[in-house]
This record gives sequence, C-alpha cells and structure tokens, in this order.
Amino acid sequence: MAAVGPDNREVAAGTEEDVESGSNRGQKDLGRDSSFGKKYETYHKQKEFGTWQTLLLAYQSLGVVYGDIGTSPLYVMSSVNFKDPTEEDFLGILSLIFWTLTLIPLIKYVFIVLRADDHGEGGTFALYSFLCRHLKFKSKLTIQDTKLPSDASMRYYTEGSAIKSKTKNFIEGSPSFQNLLTFVVLLGTCMVIGDGALTPATSVLSALVGIQSLSAKITQSYVIVMSVVLLLALFLFQRFGTSKVGFSFSPIMLLWFSSNVMVGIYNICKYYPPVLKGLSPHYMIIFFVRNGMAGWAILGAVFLCVTGGEAMFADLGHFNKRSIQMAFSTFVFPALVITYAGQTAYLIKNPGDMSTAFYSTIPKAVYWPMFVIATLSAIVASQSMISASFSIVKQSLALGCFPRVNMKHTSSKYEGQIYSPEINYILMVICIALVVGFRDGVQIGNAYGVVVIWVMIITTCLVTLVMLVIWDLNFLLIIAFFVPFIIIEGIFMTSLLSKILVGGWAPFAISFFFLIIMLSWTRGRSKKTAYDAERRLKSAELSEMLSNNSLHRPPGICFFCTDLVNGIPPIIRHYIQHTGSVRQIMVIVTIRTLPIKSVLPEERFDVGQLGVDGVYRCLVQFGYKDSTSLEGDDFVASVVAKLSEIAESAEEAEKLRGAMEKGVVFVTGRTILKSKESNGWLDRFVVDKLYRFFQKNSRSAVASLKVPPGKTLQVGMLYEI
Repeated sequence: MAAVGPDNREVAAGTEEDVESGSNRGQKDLGRDSSFGKKYETYHKQKEFGTWQTLLLAYQSLGVVYGDIGTSPLYVMSSVNFKDPTEEDFLGILSLIFWTLTLIPLIKYVFIVLRADDHGEGGTFALYSFLCRHLKFKSKLTIQDTKLPSDASMRYYTEGSAIKSKTKNFIEGSPSFQNLLTFVVLLGTCMVIGDGALTPATSVLSALVGIQSLSAKITQSYVIVMSVVLLLALFLFQRFGTSKVGFSFSPIMLLWFSSNVMVGIYNICKYYPPVLKGLSPHYMIIFFVRNGMAGWAILGAVFLCVTGGEAMFADLGHFNKRSIQMAFSTFVFPALVITYAGQTAYLIKNPGDMSTAFYSTIPKAVYWPMFVIATLSAIVASQSMISASFSIVKQSLALGCFPRVNMKHTSSKYEGQIYSPEINYILMVICIALVVGFRDGVQIGNAYGVVVIWVMIITTCLVTLVMLVIWDLNFLLIIAFFVPFIIIEGIFMTSLLSKILVGGWAPFAISFFFLIIMLSWTRGRSKKTAYDAERRLKSAELSEMLSNNSLHRPPGICFFCTDLVNGIPPIIRHYIQHTGSVRQIMVIVTIRTLPIKSVLPEERFDVGQLGVDGVYRCLVQFGYKDSTSLEGDDFVASVVAKLSEIAESAEEAEKLRGAMEKGVVFVTGRTILKSKESNGWLDRFVVDKLYRFFQKNSRSAVASLKVPPGKTLQVGMLYEI
C-alpha cells in the first residue's frame, strides 16, 4: 500500500490516526442536520425484554455477574485474623457481613447505582459518558469530538434547582475540576481492569487449597501448578462469548448456591440454631465496643464479602437492569446470608477451625463433591470481572481513551456482549504472574479488597454527581445517599490501607500500568483532535486551492477517510500541496457504528454537499454486527447513487457516474505527533515516547475499516504540537 510522506516521497505504511474505527467514535456525526441526532437517539433506546427473556438473562447472569461475590464464602471467614473469638464475637462478625451485604450490593448497587446507566452500559466510564452528555466539558483531557452539534437533542439542559445550576456552572467553568474528574474516572477504570486479574487469582487459589486435605504430600507448589492450568483454560474459553460462557457456567453457580444453602441450613440446625439473631445490628455495635481497634482491623477481611458487587454495574451491558436486580435480590443475596450464617454456627462451636472455615464446615460425606463444585465455581467467579474488563475497555475506546484493540461482538442479540483477545491475554499474563509470585490466597485477597474499595468510592462520588446535575433530586435525598455510603466505604478503606505492605500494593501497580497507557493515549488523542480542529480547511480555502490552474484534476473519485466531525480535515491541504493533484470528485468519509445489530441499506449513508463544486461529505453507518468493509464496487456504487440523489442537476449526477467509471482511490492518513521543544520534558516524553509507542502497536484503523489495499494511498503527516 503506497503512502505519500511530508516530503512527497512514498513512506512505509504505519498506524493510521486519521481513520477511526466506528466503535471508537460511536457518538460522532458529520452533518448539521439535527434529524440525524434524533435518529441516533432512537437507535440508542434500550431494548425492551419480556418476562421470559429477563428470567433467562437472570439465569445467565449467575455464571457471569455473580460468580465473584457468590464465591466469597471461600475466603471471608478464613481471612479474619482474630484471637480467641467468643460467641458474641462470631455473632458480631456475622452482623457485620450481613449489613455490609445489605447496604452495599443490595441497597447501593441494585436499587440505586444500576439506575445510572448510560444507554444500558454500566461502570465508571458509563457514568462519565452519562455526565459528558449533560455537561459542556472544556477539559483538554476530555475528547472534544465525542460531542456533536446534532447531539444537542440528546442532552438535557433543564434549569432545575438552584444547586443543580450552580454545580453545573461550576463544573462547566472549571477545566481543573474536569481534568480531575477525568483522571479519577481513568483511575477507577484501571482499577476495574486490574480487578479482572485479581479476581481469578484469589478465587482459584482459595478453592484449590482444599485439596491439601487429601494428603500431606500435596504442597502449595502443587496447588500453584493446578491454579495456573485452570486459569489458562478459563482465559482461553473467553473467545466463545458471554452467552456460551453464561450457559456453561450458570448451572455450576446454581449448584454452588443451592449446595451452600443446604450445607448452611445443616450447620445452623446442628450446631447453633439461634445464629440468625446475629443479623441484628446491635451485635455489630457490641462487637466494636468490646474489641475496639482489633474490630477495626478485621474490617478488611469482612469487606471481602462484597468484592464482586461492583460487577453488577460493570457487567450491565452484557445483560439488563431487571435481570441483574432479580437474580441478586431473590436468589444470590438470601443464599449468601444463609451460607455465612451456617459457617458462623459451626465456628461458634469450633472456633479453632477459623483459618480453614469453608472446608471445615462441610460435612465429611459431601466434602469432595463440594470441593469439585467449589473449584468449578472459583473458575466461574473469575468471569464477572473479566467480562467487566471487556465492557470497560470498550467504553474507553468509545471515548478515545484507550489504544485501539480488537473488539468482537459475540452475540447477535445483545450489543454489550463482547470479547477482546488483546485484553484477555494481558489479564491472563498478569493473573498467572500474581499466582506464581504471591503463592498465597490471603495476600492476593488483601490486594483484592484494596482495589475494590477504591472503585466503589469513585462510583459513589460519580453517582452523586449524576443525582445532582442530571436527575436533579432533592438535596436531602442526595445527602442521604452520599454521606452514609462515603462514611461506610471510607471506614473500610482505612482498614484495607493497612494491608498495602502485605500484598495491597499489587493493585496499585497494576492500575498504574494501565493508567500510564490511558493517560498517554488520551493526551495524544486530545492534542491531535485540537490540532485538526484548529487547522481544518474552510470552504473558501479549499475552493481557492481547487481553482488553481497548476493543480492537476484527473477524472475519478477520491475518498478521504477521516475522523474529523465537522469541517474539512487538514490532511486534504497536506495531500494537495505535496501531490499537486486531486481527483475531480472528492468525498470526505467518516465511519460510525450504531448501537444496533444492523443498519438498513437505505440508512447506510448520510451525505451532503460542502459548498464547493465536486466536494461531498459522507457518513457511513454500520451496526455492531455489520461488516465495516469499504471494499468492492458495491460500496462505491451505493455512495455515488446516494450522492446522485442530492445532485442539483442532471449534469452533476452524470458527472458523478462518469467519475466512478474512471477510477477510485482511498486516501488515509498516517499521523506522527512530535512535541515542540518549548514544551516541558514530561509532555515531550508522553507524546514522543509513550503515545507514539502505543500508536505504532495499537490495532490499525485501516484494517478495521477494510479499505481496498490496491486502491489506497496513505499520507504521512507530521503534527508538531
């Protein structure tokens, strides 16, 4: 594939930046006709699900969403390091677990946070995107071109209360706050991705430790090897998609919850029938009064009972609100309460077995069947945060905050069910490294809790902003949400920070790794966007260039592929200046992927004239299951037919058809960013080293668009920013 460089010589093809895959710019529009914004809003309306579909999705969610929080009984009690616990201490711990489960996953996530979705998507980036659609951001870290003129109909600039207006005006007028908000969202996103590596390591190690009861010769090294093998199988299975994974894993989780409930009821009846009195909050109060700092120290272990609760929101795009709410409130939550109550009942009579709580509470007659179920369930537990990682990377791509990776839609029914090979294998390597490096489920559990609490705190803050500037709730209701949860999660956070030296540093290291990637990419993309916007051509300038007698105008059509939303991209100026030639017909093309399975042929193209003779703009729209191919004569013929419909005369229409017969060329851009010497060393390092490295190694945009290589020219352009 030929390319024209800045010095008018051919250069080797590289990573393209002027072409953006449709999924990376899902909210862009090319025209100024607001009717398309309405059409896009219609596409974005969430699909309605019937009762049976919701029940089916609720069943599938057991194997994808609830594996993590569902297998927490494997390690919660054994992580509690408490000397000489009494009956009241155990009842206090049960009370802590019950109210933590009730307040955070049930009340906060199921009944409140799930309502703050962005077109059916959940997670920190969905909250950020939701806010971006209702606020006018000016931050340089925010990708400017995700907001469109036609998207005005999709924002809700109602006056609302005085405090809403003041908050909205403050955020819109403060680039520093916007930068801080963007940074916090990126940090939360990176922690969720890191969670996707920590969850499998914690769950699988905690489950397989039970095999050591078989023989004293089975050392921890054997457990490590078995864990690595199981984790490899799990990550390799991801390519089959969420639906197949859900159908395969859901029966396992159904069996897991059911068997735990039966074991729990058995232990309650046999060892301590009145154990359910521990659900009363006064036992929690008594526990703290009696134990003071020792009680505070175990909060980090207690918090592990809700790890995975954030997956309910992060995995929302794979299912729907009602299915997730139904599965947790009617099945998962009661099953967990009975399981923990059963463990507590056993430990009240056998306090010495606390370090091996889960396997010690299992009756000998069903020990090995439960071991098999626990091992399989631990594999399933890993699925929730792996799926969440795919979703959150997809959302990052949509805002241009992550290098392009391959995103495969694994379902024709549900747009949110996706799989990314690159992210999958990165998580696999990190996860196996954690297992081999730590070799101990307790230390990984310490790391696990630290990352989850920060994700939950960030979610609390973002949902509060949504309540304030979008939902416009009564201020007292907002305070009633924010204050209790920020206090509760803040207390858990202070306890978990004490675990940093014993494994808690790991999630920060993983998050820092992904944060460097996202900040560097976001910085480079925002600078390129600003450069394009500042240097885009005006119609008068383009008209003057095309009327130059020295310019060669061979017959045919030239398609300029660009991601610039409005205006004429500077790559056209660069191309004309260095080649001295351009085809008689120019069509500026941008690709857009809509949140529907497939776009009807009659709605595939949205075209318009740019006020210059022979120059047109074309928006090409695809559904998420459509092939984004510009190859073949059918594509060119369809575009020309659509352009002929807007032709002002028969002569213009004939000119278009004649140009198509004379030949077609696709022009793409290869952008090289270079930081100015006057910029600081940090900016030069981020742009010249990090961003360009990720740019070269990310997925090619031209490959995702499938432009015909035999008819493609690539134009190299140096951006000094």
